[in-house]
Amino acid sequence: MHPGLFVSFEGPEGAGKSTQLAQLAARLDTHGTPHRLTREPGGTPLGTRVREVLLDPTLTIDPLPEFLLYSASRAQLVANEIRPALNRGEVVVCDRYADSSLAYQGAGRGLPVNLLREITLAATDGLTPDLTVLLDLDPVLGLERAARRGQPDRLEQADLDFHRRVRTGFLHLAEQTPARFLVLDATRPADDLSDVIWQVVQARLP
Repeated sequence: MHPGLFVSFEGPEGAGKSTQLAQLAARLDTHGTPHRLTREPGGTPLGTRVREVLLDPTLTIDPLPEFLLYSASRAQLVANEIRPALNRGEVVVCDRYADSSLAYQGAGRGLPVNLLREITLAATDGLTPDLTVLLDLDPVLGLERAARRGQPDRLEQADLDFHRRVRTGFLHLAEQTPARFLVLDATRPADDLSDVIWQVVQARLP
């Protein structure tokens, strides 16, 4: 238990997470709510280095070491940034968290879910978001959006079947824990999505 609020954003490539994260942060500013915006992998000096490796399009990384790298970054982020902020009563808004590993390395790469959950439990000391916003999007459209940003990273270069499995994985997670997930159609206007997200977050503010 903690006095803060932990909100994660999830979704396939090109779903518009960055836009919604920024809009939520702006509303929290206006509301005068102490908050911390972070991301996975990243958010710490170690996480930033790990992110460079994981997204490097010139590298080939097998599924298990890929997951372990994400877990190392996640463990550092939770210990150094997320949990201290929550204990101070802040709102933590995180661009991706453990659900991404279950979707990408579990559903996408085919690693055993029980193994992923066990290592994630150890890496995070059982810390789970209070609210997870899932921006759902057809991967065909998502990859088209992502391609407009420039050179695709290592994950964006994966084939369409992989990204379809990832989307299915996210939706399955939302079905398993509906009380935690807010599933939104990412093709809706950005301002409409922002309004819905703010209504739900505002109702849960500490």
